Amino acid sequence: MAARIFRSRMWSPLAWFDGGDQIELRRFAGPRRHAELLGSPIRVAHVTDIHVGRITPMAVQRAAVDLVNAQEPDLVCITGDFVCHSQLYLDALAELILRYQAPVVAVLGNHDHWAGGAEVRRTLLRAGAEVLDNAHTVLTVRGERLQLVGLDDAYTGHADWQRAVHGLRHDLPALGLSHIAEEADHLWSAGVPLVLSGHTHAGQVTLARLNELALGRIIGHRYIHGIYGSRSEPSPRGAVYVGAGIGAAVIPLRVGERARREVAIFELGAAPGAFDEHHDEQTALPGRAPSEKLQAKRVRQVEDKQARRDRKAARKRGDPG
Repeated sequence: MAARIFRSRMWSPLAWFDGGDQIELRRFAGPRRHAELLGSPIRVAHVTDIHVGRITPMAVQRAAVDLVNAQEPDLVCITGDFVCHSQLYLDALAELILRYQAPVVAVLGNHDHWAGGAEVRRTLLRAGAEVLDNAHTVLTVRGERLQLVGLDDAYTGHADWQRAVHGLRHDLPALGLSHIAEEADHLWSAGVPLVLSGHTHAGQVTLARLNELALGRIIGHRYIHGIYGSRSEPSPRGAVYVGAGIGAAVIPLRVGERARREVAIFELGAAPGAFDEHHDEQTALPGRAPSEKLQAKRVRQVEDKQARRDRKAARKRGDPG
C-alpha cells in the first residue's frame, strides 16, 4: 500500500499544480420541468472560466475543447471569464471557440469586463459564438426548442435579470447562464429551473472544505461548486450549477477532487435520478450579498481600467492630452 501511494500521481508535488491536461468529466440530469417539456433529450456541455492567457497552457485549453467534442453535445455553454487580465490572447481565444464542433452560447464574466468587454465580445462573435447580454434566445436542437437566458456579469454591475427574462415563454424549456451563481435566485422566480455559472473555480483548494470557508464565510458566496437547490420542485425553486472551470487567473493551484478542472455534461430531458451523477444536490451556504459600497467600487474598477486603456490608445495615436 505504501509503495502504491508513493508511486501515485498525488504523491508528486507537481500534481498539486494546474500543469497537466487532466480534466474531470462530470455528468448530470436536467430539471424535471425539462423532462416534461422535451420530446427528445438535449445534451449540453458546460465550460467556464477558461482564462485564456499565460497562466493556463494552451494544451490544457485544447484538451478541454477536445473533451467536450468527444461527448458530441448539441450545445456548448460557456459562462464567462474568457480572458486573463489582458487582450493579448484574443486570437488564441478565437481559435478555441472555432475548435468547438457544436454551437456555442456565452455570457461574459468580470475578467472580460476588466480586460475590455467590447473586445472580448467582438472576438467571441467573430469566432461564431452567440453572446447573450441580459437577453434570451430560442434555439432549435434536433427538432426541440430550448430558451437560453443569458445574464451579463453581476460582479461588475452589468447584470439585468428583469431585462433578460422579459417575454420569456413558460411553455418552452429554459436554461439560464450567469457568471455569478447568486443571480440564479432571480432567474428561478422567472421560471428558469436550471442555471449554469462559474466564477469561483470551486475555490481551487477543496481539502477540509477550505473553499467553503474562504468563498462562503469570508467572501459571502452562497454557491461554491457543484449543483445546489432542486431540479424537481416548481418555480420559484430551481437549481444552479457552479462549474470548477478550466483555467486560472492568478495561481495555477488546484488541490482536492472537487477542485479539479472540469467539463460538465447536462442531459436535458433526463429527469433527476435517471442515472448516477457525480454528486447529489446541495444546500446553499448562508451567503452575504455585497454592500452597495463594494458594488460601486467594482463598477469603478471597470471604468478605471477602461479609462487607462483609452489613454494608452490615445498616446499611441499621438492625440494631444
